Amino acid sequence: MIFSHKSVLLDECIQALNIKPNGIYVDCTAGGGGHSSQIVKHLTDGGMLIDIDKDLEALAVCKQRVIGNVQFVHSDFKDIGEVLQDLGINKVDGILADLGVSSYQIDNPDRGFSYMAADAPLDMRMDATQTLSAKEVVNTYDERQLFTIIRDYGEDNFAKNIAKNIVLARQQHPIETCGQLVEIIDKSVPHSVRKKGSHPAKRTFQALRIEVNKELDGLDRFLSDCVERLNSGGRLAIITFHSLEDRIVKHSFNDFVTDCICPPHLPVCACNHRAKGRLVSKKPILPSQQELNENSRSQSAKLRVFEKK
Repeated sequence: MIFSHKSVLLDECIQALNIKPNGIYVDCTAGGGGHSSQIVKHLTDGGMLIDIDKDLEALAVCKQRVIGNVQFVHSDFKDIGEVLQDLGINKVDGILADLGVSSYQIDNPDRGFSYMAADAPLDMRMDATQTLSAKEVVNTYDERQLFTIIRDYGEDNFAKNIAKNIVLARQQHPIETCGQLVEIIDKSVPHSVRKKGSHPAKRTFQALRIEVNKELDGLDRFLSDCVERLNSGGRLAIITFHSLEDRIVKHSFNDFVTDCICPPHLPVCACNHRAKGRLVSKKPILPSQQELNENSRSQSAKLRVFEKK
């Protein structure tokens, strides 16, 4: 099984990692292997790449595409510390994480990520071995929980109405397909809003995906673990696709490059916090116009890069 895959900010990531030929690198979200296949091209026999992904299908494809001294690990990227410990590796020279859902996951209707696939089952699990799916969230979470998820993770102004109508609809029959959920969302959003802007289901589907895969849970801890695992001069490159995760990355990176993180009103530093490195680029790196023209899904991508001192 091979699927089409366009890696976002590919050249920018390779440049950002500043790859040493004999270094050890980690692609925490290996996906279709686009970034990884380029990383290994810059490594000699003394170098090593560790590919991590929670999606077994994506990892299988990655194994076919990425040839070299590579260790493939089925795991959540947030468990990077345990992965490296199990491999007997203490420090690495670079870490990359692409936090977006892959094109394959979106385009494969069986995975239930897309609001455009009406007959697709409500699933949205990046790791098909886990139990929690979008179907379970939609059919078992109470109205308050659904409202909070859609409001906070989807940043949807109509979250209250959508949550209410989901609960009303499932009292008649279980909500099992993407199309059934889209129909409910359509009825929950004013006609004037549906006629303009993005698809009315986009925000709710994003919210459910984040909840199902716990995308934001422990993200700040993961970033701290990455920094602790970097050698001096090692780099951490993170690609984000929505404001919620980018805000966490931005704030964490700012802490990593700041000596004192005490509240401003304290007259004397009490945190004993010291900067761990520098930002390679103070502003996020964005896709070029050419990439935007060739891959519309790169539109919201932001790359932030930290270098450990």
